[in-house]
Amino acid sequence: MITRALLLVLLLLSTFTTTCLAQATNSLGMPLVPVPAGSFYMGSERKGKDIDESPVHRVTMTSGFLMGATEVTNAQYEAFDPAHRQLRGKRGFSAGDDEAVVFVSYPEAVSFCAWLSRKEGKPYRLPTEAEWEYACRAGSISDFSMGNSLPVAYHKSQATSREAKVVPLRVGQTPANPWGLFDMHGNVEEWCLDWYGPYQSGQQRDPVGRVSGLYRVTRGGSHGTPVMFLRSANRLGMIPADKNWLVGFRVVQAPMPASAPLPVAVPPPYPRAISQQKALWSRVDPAKPIFHEPLRYVLEPDCGRKVPFYSHNHQPAVTWCPNGDLLAIWFSTDEESGREMTVLSSRFRAGQWDEPAEFFKVPDRNMTGASLLHDGKGTLYHTNGVETDGDWQDLAMVLRTSRDNGATWTAPALIAPEHTKHHQIIAGMMQTREGWLVQPADADPGPTGGTAIHISRDGGRTWTNPYEGEQTPGFRAGETGGLIAGIHAGVVQLTNGDLLAFGRKNDIPAPDSSGLRMPMSLSHDMGKTWTYAPSPFPPVWSGQRLVLSRLNEGPLLLVSFTHHPDEKTAGMSFKTAGGNTYQGFGMYAALSFDDGKTWPIVKLLTDGQERYLNGGAWTGAFQMDKTHTEPKGYLAMTQTPDNLIHVLSSSLHYRFNLAWLKTLPQQPN
Repeated sequence: MITRALLLVLLLLSTFTTTCLAQATNSLGMPLVPVPAGSFYMGSERKGKDIDESPVHRVTMTSGFLMGATEVTNAQYEAFDPAHRQLRGKRGFSAGDDEAVVFVSYPEAVSFCAWLSRKEGKPYRLPTEAEWEYACRAGSISDFSMGNSLPVAYHKSQATSREAKVVPLRVGQTPANPWGLFDMHGNVEEWCLDWYGPYQSGQQRDPVGRVSGLYRVTRGGSHGTPVMFLRSANRLGMIPADKNWLVGFRVVQAPMPASAPLPVAVPPPYPRAISQQKALWSRVDPAKPIFHEPLRYVLEPDCGRKVPFYSHNHQPAVTWCPNGDLLAIWFSTDEESGREMTVLSSRFRAGQWDEPAEFFKVPDRNMTGASLLHDGKGTLYHTNGVETDGDWQDLAMVLRTSRDNGATWTAPALIAPEHTKHHQIIAGMMQTREGWLVQPADADPGPTGGTAIHISRDGGRTWTNPYEGEQTPGFRAGETGGLIAGIHAGVVQLTNGDLLAFGRKNDIPAPDSSGLRMPMSLSHDMGKTWTYAPSPFPPVWSGQRLVLSRLNEGPLLLVSFTHHPDEKTAGMSFKTAGGNTYQGFGMYAALSFDDGKTWPIVKLLTDGQERYLNGGAWTGAFQMDKTHTEPKGYLAMTQTPDNLIHVLSSSLHYRFNLAWLKTLPQQPN
């Protein structure tokens, strides 16, 4: 292993070949700083969330180049694209001529370089990732070009914050690094030329990254990035079409390196081969009640497979696949606002769950909110939120599809590209009778902001949000608003075409003044407006998420929780087969045979057997018995063509059928 001390010695022994390049100013008034040829050690030995910085490898720059002393400014960029002036000051950022340009995508940055090359007759381009880190380090081997800590003079709003703090982005206001380059640690992130991919070990000359990929590298961190992500070695990445208030770019004046790119990075193999044989579903006896013992689906991977598995695993989505598998996904992270958050997956086949594998990750971005749906015709849909920074307020929405049982997926496409509210995806995408896709998404990161829906009428190619208002409605009984009452909502289509939804919080008083009830929202115009009423069910609390779905057999199914476990004496009254009642606690299922007007069957989700279980995430350990079941968890659901119902909580997999739901238990002892 290469130690930090040894790296320092090797660096001191290395030589930097000075070229004849001299500082220049181009036709846009952009100062260009000479970066000499030489060698350095790229990357770091950090592990965990920063494992992509390894292995440390020796890189040689065979030629010097000129690099922009600062990031490209608004005035400079708008000489190429005057229309960009309309984006100045968006969200309060970068209004001045000499502030770093933001809201620029990777293709737009590349187009600017091509325009400048034609204008001046000199080769301009984005820096390669290796050139960027080499220039940032400026002969250093420490975390930052000035040492292992970043002086306060460089700090702006270096913290994960739900509300982006507006700060000036004027370039060149902090001290330059030893080679005369400004803003390499913060101000705005900067697009690099390379496709994002894992490093290759061994000595390299003029590396240019991978030949292809899904994400383009960004470097340097921004005005709103925690300091640890401003280090010289830290790697970030973004969907090339993404653009926001954190990312800009600087230019290099130099020909493209002659070196060949590395091959496409091959992801680690899935634990077991994914069958492409179409399943032959055998219908179970509809009169035979079935309830299987709950299974743990969140399994810790073998450490040798290097799956990024963190301490907090939560927020599942699930669907069935044409080959007979169940596909489950969830986020894994140490902090729910963490940039390390990734989406993992597992498959259920032959009665057991696979070890997890990484399913979806935009580098160094928070990935809150995911959903899955099989359209019944062979296409799997995956939607996901992608943050710019951390937390989960300013999310864009992306879509991927698969036609091979989830073995491969299309590149992530931005279907709601603005990083804003109304985009926190909730598991439970559903398909209307018209074939339209409906995706619920929390309208606000807080506990009471309601739920928006996004609709695609063309198989996911384009999406609209029916809600056109800007204010959150009051969610009072009898009133109408543009959002579903409650976050984390479940949505179904009724037989007359209306939409029905239940949500968490924004609770509505019962008509008989007996307390608060889970809010119920009804839309007659495909989500443009919703009318609110109290449901017959108790409120949903923190750490809990309901599911609402229409079963293959026709009834509506709601799965929720009797109370919050902090309320020790709460619960619900349940009926027995003999007509008596008993008090039950935890997860229950309710059936409606008349589109939600009445719910004649409400049943505690337990077979009555006593067992120890662990719901993971915010749930933890609990005892299941005749009167107790899982006290909280985030729920997701799918029903396979054999009519078996599959409900996932944050860690457990429940399997039962309609006949079991209709069979009431005997009187508990």
